[in-house]
Order: sequence, then structure tokens, then C-alpha cells
Amino acid sequence: MLRIVLFLVLIALAAAGAAWVADQPGDLVLTAGAFRATTTLPRFVFLLGLFAAAVVLVWSLLTMAWRAPGRLRRRRHEKRHARGRHAITHGLLAIGHGDTALARRHADTARRLAANDPLALLLHAQSAQLEGNRDEAQRVFRAMAEREDTRLLGLRGLFIEAQRADDAVGAVMIAEEAIKLSPSSTWASHAVLGFRCARGDWSGALAILDSNLSAGLIDKQAYRRQRGVLLAARALELETMDRDVARESVMQAVKLAPTLVPAAVLAAKFESEAHQVRRAMKLVETAWLANPHPDLADAYAHVKLGDSARQRLQRVETLAAKISADKAGYIEGQLAIARAAIDASEFARARAVLAPYVNDPTQRVALLMAEIERTEHGDGGRARAWTLRAVRARHDPAWTADGYVSDRWRPVSPVTGRLDAFQWQTPVASLPSDKGAMIESSAFEEAMLAAPPPKRVTAAPSESPVEPAVMAPDPVPAPQDNSPPLEAQEILKEAVEETAKETVKEEPVVTPAEPLKPAPEIAESSSAAATPVFRTRADLGKPAQAPIPAVIPIVRAPDDPGIDDEGPSDEFTEQIGTPKDHAKAQAGGWRGFWSRWGG
Repeated sequence: MLRIVLFLVLIALAAAGAAWVADQPGDLVLTAGAFRATTTLPRFVFLLGLFAAAVVLVWSLLTMAWRAPGRLRRRRHEKRHARGRHAITHGLLAIGHGDTALARRHADTARRLAANDPLALLLHAQSAQLEGNRDEAQRVFRAMAEREDTRLLGLRGLFIEAQRADDAVGAVMIAEEAIKLSPSSTWASHAVLGFRCARGDWSGALAILDSNLSAGLIDKQAYRRQRGVLLAARALELETMDRDVARESVMQAVKLAPTLVPAAVLAAKFESEAHQVRRAMKLVETAWLANPHPDLADAYAHVKLGDSARQRLQRVETLAAKISADKAGYIEGQLAIARAAIDASEFARARAVLAPYVNDPTQRVALLMAEIERTEHGDGGRARAWTLRAVRARHDPAWTADGYVSDRWRPVSPVTGRLDAFQWQTPVASLPSDKGAMIESSAFEEAMLAAPPPKRVTAAPSESPVEPAVMAPDPVPAPQDNSPPLEAQEILKEAVEETAKETVKEEPVVTPAEPLKPAPEIAESSSAAATPVFRTRADLGKPAQAPIPAVIPIVRAPDDPGIDDEGPSDEFTEQIGTPKDHAKAQAGGWRGFWSRWGG
């Protein structure tokens, strides 16, 4: 609206000026030497306007002719740049859908048409990575790291290439250089934090965590939790070397993360040694309500030094009662009661606690039942049956992070380097079992459990003041004592005959002492099932007529003692192999940390 009003005002002024010029009387005389020209004022103004227009036109033509070469060069450069951008766009799209040849062709075009474009350098580097040409990719990333605008991107690419080459030292140096340039860089801070945790440099890791908080990369709540994790890790490492620093660190960790299990356990231990029993019990109870764990139950049981086994049992029952039966961690309390009852020789109490879980036991339940049979009655047959059942039982919760299972808590994941990655949860590891093998296995277990326990023989009392002696059962029962009764043998025989009718061909068997491995025909035949089935031999020295159900041992850390806290039994180790054998199958660890991080 303002522009319209201004335009009308200008038109009115121009009309008023033209009217004033037209109303002026007289003539205008121009004299130059002998030249004399006489004209009216309106005519003179008109001729002056024509002359000004002609001057402007001539000046415009001269300027256009002067600037024509520059315009042609700019237009040609713009077309070249547009073609380069077109090549970069389609090259990145080709990399996205994995077309190596097309990506390389567009990268060459972009390098020829837009050599100084940062995206052209990125396309060239990524196409080299897609082709597997690491030397070329590193050369391009180094060139990008030398430029001011692409320095951080080049360092990122060099970091990834160092990880793929398993160059841990080079990756650390590149990440630290990147964090100096940009403290708010998420990948660099995450990498340096993981590397320092891997080296056990907890002070350096805490400094990086403080820097992340200042840069706004994490919120206050996450900062408190992660700082508690790092302090707990430092306390666990210094527990036997510098107990004062360890105590100070773990007390700070418990304040920041009261539900962190290892911090609560260690803090309760220090408080118990300082005779602060109530404070120690409070720490354990807080962590127990959030995350029931066997270590918490053990720390709660031994919070008072010198207590008897029955007193520890009563204390564990008090702790277990804090979680109702409808909660997820209720079974941990029952297992802790069973463990304390066995230590107190309260076998009836232990059996009553484990009774709801014996029909579908976990590995710890089965091993506890085996220990009860071995300790209470000295029944090797029943103990072996429960141990065999433990091999095929469901897995118990374990410290798990990114598919890696460890026997102990760790502050960072050895696979990805993620802080506070380990969670107490049940690992997923199961394969479909053979129906015939399941029938035979269940019949065998029922037969072994149906066998009567050996009788306890008590010597006649003597006249001497010495107490009567109680004869312990034979440590190695005779073979006929370990055999199932006749009724159980008939059940086993019928189960084997029914399985033989459904079996098309017999499978080769492997003795229990050998490591579990796939059947030969499954490994050789390409038409077999993709999931390998592992087989073993039944007890009593008889080969199985049908394959035993698949046994999938959990791949654990190299220092994993087994499923139970006290270590696996000989029979259990014989069935699933030693922890070192399992560690060889673990695809990950710190080598996987370098190779898979950031790819």
C-alpha cells in the first residue's frame, strides 16, 4: 500500500513539473562562438532527455561487451559445478544401495568437475571404502583432515579405518585429536571414554564424563549414573591395593547410583568390616528391591561376621520376603534361601523352597538339587541325573551386554565400548530339540530320580565314651546301584522303541567327554537344517538310540567359573565343556570392540 501511494505521488510531481515547463514563456538561446541556437524550454528539456537516454544506452553496450568474457567463464563454471553436484548426488545414492561400479564412475566425474568440493572428497573416500580399497580411502581422509572445513570429517574417517585395521593406538590418537578440535563431538568423546575405561584409566574417564556434561552431550541423571559406574569400577580395581581410595570411591558410587549391584555389594562389605551393620543392610536392601541378585543375597547373609549358618538363613529369609511372589525377581530370593538352607544342613527347607521350580528348572535350580542329593543322602545317581538335567535346563540370568555374557559385572561392553551396558538378564540361547531325544531324556531322568537313595548304616553303640560313628555312603557307588530300577528300565525301553519307529536313520553319537559338535551329515549336507543339532551319549554306558536334545552352552567371558557361584561340578563340565572352550567360541571381546565400533 505504501509503495502505491509513493508511486502516485511521483506521478503527480512529474505531471506538475511538465505543466510548469510548458507554461514558461520565452525562448532559450544557446551561443557557442559563431554557433547560435534558439529554442523553447519544453523542446530543450525533451532534447536533453533524449541525449541522456542515448548516453545510458551506449554505456550499457560498452559495459556488456567488457563483461562478456567473465560472464561466459562464470556460466561455464556454474554448469560444470552443477554437473559435479549431480554426480555427487547420484554417487552418494549409488553408495546407499551398494552399486560399486556406478559409485566409482560418479566419484571420478565429481573429482574431475568439482575437485575442491568437500562432498566430492567424501564421495571418493566412501566409494573407495565400498570397493575395499583402504589405502585410497585413508589417502582421501588424510587430505580431508588437512583442510579446515573437513578436518573433523577426515579424522572420523581415519578413526573408522584404524578400527577396521585393528590399530588401537592409532584409533586412540585420532579420537583424542578430534576431541581437542571439537569437545562436543559425540563419537570422539564416546570413543575416548571407552578407550580409557578399557585401559583402566578411571580418572581420565571421569574427566571425559565431566567434559560431556559441560558440552551438553548427556543430561544430569545419566551423568550421575555413569559417574557412579566409573567410581564403582575404580573401587573394585583398588579393593586389594588401596582400600582407603576404594572405600571412598564406592561410597560416592552408592550415593550416585544406589541400585548398582556391584557398588552396593562392595559398600556393604566395607560397612560390615567397620561394624556398621544397619547401614550395610540398608544399602543391600535398596539395591535388592530394584535388582535382586545373588551377590546381594550373599552380602546380606554375611553382613555380620561370625554368624552361624542358621542365622544367615534367617537373615536371607528376611531379605527374600521383601519381594512378593508376583514380582519378576522373586525366584532369586528363593534360590538364595535354598543356598543358605543347604549351608545350614536344612535340606527339607531347601527342598520345599525349590519344589515349585523342579518341574521346569533352570540350571541353578538343577545344580542345587544335585547338591542336595549328593550332600544329604550321598546319592550319586540322583545327583548325576540332576546334573544332566542342568545341562538341558533353561539358562539363569547373567551379566549380558550386546550379546556378550560374562560371569562378572563390567563397566563397559567389550563389544561396543558402551558405558553401563551390562544388565542382569536371561541370555537368549536355545535351539529346537529332537522329539525322540526328548522322550528318551525325560524317561532316563525319571528313571534316575525314581531310584531309591542308598541306606545310611549306623554302627552299634560302643561302651566307650566316644560317640557312635555314622558310616558315610560309598563315594563311588557300584554300577548296579546306579542303574535305574526294573520299572524305570521298562519305561526307558518303551520310549526308545517308540522313538526308533519315527527315526528314519540313526545318527552318530559322541561320548560326553568330547566337546559338543554338529553331526557329520548335517555339516556335510547342504540340504540339512541350517541350525546344527548337538548330540551326546546317555549314561549307564549305553549308546543313545535317538539324538539327545540340543545343548547350547552360553558363551561366557574367559574367566567365567560356570553357572553356579561355587563353580561347576565335574559332571557339568564334562557335558558342556570348560569355560576356556566356550571363550574360544566368543566372537567379540576387545578385538571385536576395535573391529565393529563405528562401522
